[in-house]
Amino acid sequence: MGEPWVQVALPYWPYLAGVAVVFLVIVALKRLFRKRTTFVILDGSNVMYWHNGTPKLKTVRLAVEEAITKGYVPVVWFDANVGYLVSDKYMGPGRLANELGLSAKQVLVSPRGTPADPLILQMAKFDNIRIITNDRYRDWEDDFEILRQQDLLVRGHWSRGRVHLKGLPALG
Repeated sequence: MGEPWVQVALPYWPYLAGVAVVFLVIVALKRLFRKRTTFVILDGSNVMYWHNGTPKLKTVRLAVEEAITKGYVPVVWFDANVGYLVSDKYMGPGRLANELGLSAKQVLVSPRGTPADPLILQMAKFDNIRIITNDRYRDWEDDFEILRQQDLLVRGHWSRGRVHLKGLPALG
């Protein structure tokens, strides 16, 4: 049956793998954007519902463009089922990046069976990065003290054909 610690650790392997991915992505992004860079995370699985409650990558693309206009480098996280919601088939980071006009290094899809939320929060915690979402992450409050930070979560909405972000200042 194996060592007892192996039996305990097995259920957590997707989460641990996700944390490792978050760390490696941050390192890679910092190398890619060597100059002074301010990242912002988009919870793509949340943002894609902002227009009439229907999942659309266009909504995420417009939020990405708004963040870039304000001077931020966006990193977009999706749950593994995103492709099935917007195109009836799996979509990986490369295809999603093409749809969003980003580098494939800036788009991440959580492993199947692992929600993107804790990976988003881990990345935000690791490098104090703000998150564009309307999710309050109540299920994760006990695990992530960073959620107590007042300006962590940037709210947004769809109106008059565009995405509006509340509380994300333009960088100078």
